[in-house]
Amino acid sequence: MARFMFDAPTVIKTKRDGGRLSAETIDWVVRAYTDGDVADEQMSALLMAIFLRGMDPDEIARWTAAMVASGERFDFGDLSRDGKPLALVDKHSTGGVGDKITLTVVPVVIACGGAVPQAAGRGLGHTGGTLDKLEAIRGFTAELPRDRIRRQLCEVGAAIFAAGELAPADRKIYALRDVTGTTESLPLIASSVMSKKIAEGTRALVLDCKVGSGAFLKTEAESRELARTMVDLGTAHGVVTRALLTDMNTPLGASVGNSVEVAEALEVLAGGGPADVVELTLALAAEMLDAAGLDARDPADTLRDGSAMDCFRALIAAQGGDLSVPLPLGTHTETVTADRSGTMGDIDAMAVAMAAWRLGAGRAHPADAVQSGAGVRIHRRPGEPVTAGEAVFTLYTDTAERLGPALAALDGGWSVAGGEFSCRSLVIDRIVP
Repeated sequence: MARFMFDAPTVIKTKRDGGRLSAETIDWVVRAYTDGDVADEQMSALLMAIFLRGMDPDEIARWTAAMVASGERFDFGDLSRDGKPLALVDKHSTGGVGDKITLTVVPVVIACGGAVPQAAGRGLGHTGGTLDKLEAIRGFTAELPRDRIRRQLCEVGAAIFAAGELAPADRKIYALRDVTGTTESLPLIASSVMSKKIAEGTRALVLDCKVGSGAFLKTEAESRELARTMVDLGTAHGVVTRALLTDMNTPLGASVGNSVEVAEALEVLAGGGPADVVELTLALAAEMLDAAGLDARDPADTLRDGSAMDCFRALIAAQGGDLSVPLPLGTHTETVTADRSGTMGDIDAMAVAMAAWRLGAGRAHPADAVQSGAGVRIHRRPGEPVTAGEAVFTLYTDTAERLGPALAALDGGWSVAGGEFSCRSLVIDRIVP
């Protein structure tokens, strides 16, 4: 009966004209799109209407619940390790530039006694996806059946997997947002993130909500509203949820891409790496452990003693990855040098992101393959001294024709200044229920 009560053009027009979608309408359109009864063109139009007109809190909550209901929902509450129930906790970033933190924080949390079931995604818009990075490792697979996820959580302490049948409506909508200019919508970001996280079976969740030029939402007010919306959604579904607002005006770390970010994560796990990546890893790990009720160990110890690296290697091996095989690196390179001496000024995160995207690290269509070896290395971070003629960026790609557009994207996105540079705080605020 429901299929005859609703139609896509009317739903689109309602939101286009600033109307409110009823709970029944949202349930229908999400289910109908998942089943193929609403076409991509129609959902694209509705997503743009939502992007332009927004949603109220009740609409967002219902849209999220409808996406959770579109597929299965995992429950790992019966699992234990060493005779104790698993302390299930996850983290999610709203999307940044150079954001390889999942690769560093998950093994830290495992080493501290947590268990991380993470349904991860591929690149969306200008941001890199966790799965794109991990799939740069030879043999790594994110396609894990439920019984394997359960076994890995008990034996290894984590599983990072493609969402599969979790929130299949979100999988379709997520891919559509990437190619229709609707990625920066607060309601769509909140519902996308939380539908997967609620469905994946975690008991606690820490959100890394980015603020700045390289974030989907540029202002602190918007990011704060997004964080509050997601914390409220998680709490309403019984997930202990909190968020950190973190700066994303400058790329995180010294690499942006896929394999180059894996290499940097390995440096951090070996006890080195860029200071900002280490700082955010430890801040998020501390929040995750606290949310999960774990306080037995200092996360920083796991980087010093190598236990986090051991956990990462075990996780990668469990999912078929071979870290003994060299990570791929683009065969065509271009170096950008400083034309004057001074202090490295701001590096615009969006400019670097677009350069990496044009090099092949991202996708313009859902079916596109990414180049694992494409990316940007940043040799001088803001505030560091620079000498004229010194390399400040190196670009990598397997397609020589991509270098020109990438250089154009980077042009104007950085500067060398003559005076003092004032660094911003990485963690801006903390949002709790």
